[in-house]
Amino acid sequence: MEKEKKTTILFLSWRDIKSPNMGGAEIFTHEMMKNADLSRFEFIHFSPIYEGLKPYEVIDTITYIRDGSLLSVIFKAGGYYKKNKNKIDFVVDQCNTFRFFTKFWVEGRKRIFLIYQLTREIWDFHMSFPLNKIGKALETPMLKLNKNDYTLTESQSTKDDLVKVGFDEEKVSIIPIGLSFTPWDNSEFCKKETDTTFIYVGRFARYKGIDDSIHAFGEYRNKYDDAKFWIVGKRDKEYIESVLMPICREYGLSCEYASNETNEQASCESDVTFFGFVDKNTKLDLMSRAHIQLVPSIREGWGLIVTEAAAVGTPSITYNSPGLSDAVDFGKAGYMTTENNIHGLFKAMEVAISDNEGYNNMQKSAHEFSKKFNWKHTGNAFNSFMESII
Repeated sequence: MEKEKKTTILFLSWRDIKSPNMGGAEIFTHEMMKNADLSRFEFIHFSPIYEGLKPYEVIDTITYIRDGSLLSVIFKAGGYYKKNKNKIDFVVDQCNTFRFFTKFWVEGRKRIFLIYQLTREIWDFHMSFPLNKIGKALETPMLKLNKNDYTLTESQSTKDDLVKVGFDEEKVSIIPIGLSFTPWDNSEFCKKETDTTFIYVGRFARYKGIDDSIHAFGEYRNKYDDAKFWIVGKRDKEYIESVLMPICREYGLSCEYASNETNEQASCESDVTFFGFVDKNTKLDLMSRAHIQLVPSIREGWGLIVTEAAAVGTPSITYNSPGLSDAVDFGKAGYMTTENNIHGLFKAMEVAISDNEGYNNMQKSAHEFSKKFNWKHTGNAFNSFMESII
């Protein structure tokens, strides 16, 4: 019997699982492909080549091709597709601000659009005038180039945003995120710190609200004794010195750096501790020991760190913003602020810590919600999506 031909899917992205500054989007894409039905699908991932990476590599049966720079990769990808178009059944344009404009060089029946979040307000944090205004003005017309394509995203919030832009609701599918570990059993949770401990985990990006977190902690610390704030993530020392340290000084907060960059143990007795980048096990340990995670980002695709913290017994306080509202199940599996500002964050911190029964219930519901997410579910959702369009 002749072996059935696999459906070949070409993914296009500006970064891959080994690229510098690889993040959640790249992990999501790789795990989605890795956990899809590989007996039916063949995946090829095309992205720019960076120093130290191979031009051709197979990882978890996925073929990674790297060619061109951030500027030339669109033309390199177009050339690759033209040469192999008869073998390629579908092309996925992964939009993470950067895109490949497949509208102009891939047949409509083959096009799939993958987007995690709209950029919207983030332009104001990353670009100065007038580039921020230009970026915001162009985002909607650029999105409309793909409004007739089959589309994948990871949250209801982003789907709603796309429908508002003009995407066909029936053609936008939600592919859930996954966890790279099994949610811990209650007996595995770390003992909480003696002092009330808040934690921030993530990049030092303004739109993610790390400065709001420190402001809100300063307000909390001025009212309540015995509280600490842990900050976990690759340090941006210039940002720390120019933006975050002045906030700490404003509230009289003591600060220290943890051991991973100084090779000295941090006492964690200061009000604020900068841990820097840590490995996965250390991150989960710190998350579990903290009482509350602060995630005041203005927009996310989902908010994987919210689900990770819930899986190790720590609920999060988030802004009521796209992606994060989904990650806390709209206030049923985590706390959402009533106002997306420092005051709203501080008030939510007060509520969470002062109500023991409410905190215990939220901890349980957040933990239960986290059990719904694993990469097998992600792969199965992609399989179902492909079945619906083939």
